[in-house]
Amino acid sequence: MTSARPDGPLSGTRILEVGGIGPNPFAGMLLADMGADVIRLDRAAGAGFGQLGPTDPSLRGRPTVSVDLKAETGKKLAFSLAERADALIEGFRPGVMERLGLGPEQLLARNPRLVYGRVTGYGQEGPMAALPGHDLNYVAMSGVLGASQRIGEKPMFAINTVADYGGGAMLLAFGVVCALLEARVSGQGQVVDAAMVDGSALLMTMVHALGAAGAWQGPPGTNVLDSGAHFYEVYATADGGHVAVAAIEPRFYARLLELLGLPEAEFPQWERDRWPELKTRLTEVFSAQSTRYWEQLLELDEACATVVRGVFEAPQHPHLLARGTFVELAGVLQPAAAPRFSRTPAVARPAETEPEPSAALARWGIGPQDD
Repeated sequence: MTSARPDGPLSGTRILEVGGIGPNPFAGMLLADMGADVIRLDRAAGAGFGQLGPTDPSLRGRPTVSVDLKAETGKKLAFSLAERADALIEGFRPGVMERLGLGPEQLLARNPRLVYGRVTGYGQEGPMAALPGHDLNYVAMSGVLGASQRIGEKPMFAINTVADYGGGAMLLAFGVVCALLEARVSGQGQVVDAAMVDGSALLMTMVHALGAAGAWQGPPGTNVLDSGAHFYEVYATADGGHVAVAAIEPRFYARLLELLGLPEAEFPQWERDRWPELKTRLTEVFSAQSTRYWEQLLELDEACATVVRGVFEAPQHPHLLARGTFVELAGVLQPAAAPRFSRTPAVARPAETEPEPSAALARWGIGPQDD
């Protein structure tokens, strides 16, 4: 049998990814970047919302095998792959895989060591488990959206990064790897239920800790991390740009004031009743100079202040260029694999796009007679 994929801390691990959009393919990408041998099964109809086809970064590092899981041939291939896999990940609503005859009970009966990873919005159980939704719904329920609000403004969301990717895909990948480690000891697989409402709620742990300590007391927009504090805020510059200031620690705050030429006595950091006034004064300071001016003055110093860059401007930042934070694959500039490993490096690879998936299936010991 052909050897497993080289490199990466998950080299030698086989993952079967079953369709889906959003968090499931992103989790498959994360696992593939880490060196896992991932095969993705998806409908022949093609890409879903937000997917570009073979050049889509979230589909990199693995082949996509077109299959109809409602047909016997497709189901047979899924069973064959699941029998050889260390883990399976899927992102359908609860009950879909069971109706296809590919639920945990059926597959674990054939492969008792299989880790069965599931990512959904509301989880596998509960009164809303069967309902549809998207990132915005999950962050609304979990409290993330309610905390992301300035005074007098409606709540603002961080596109689809919190629930879909942070609380969904990354929690799924983490859960699968944890279960794989446990299976090495017990010899038994299990189901990983990664719900985006759970994951996005988990990401609010610090806010709950601050609340319990009495440090998060006011309504949204009046607390330390939600735009209430003048030292944790985004300020407009003279040329329409912005600077993000996050000088929480006293010594960094002191350095910020020093660079701005402002006397500490007039800018007490923790007098909450003066935060609105001090924010107004800093607004005037930052609006007097260009974005480039503030970049040169603040960004390479210990003031915890950085210029705000657009998503397609970020790859050109000198620090990100030096680290190779972005790579180009199949003509598409995209984030590189992360985190980094000193001995078994993770690598972002292009999607495998052979007209026939025979080479990928052969790595798993499946020949034409089996698919």
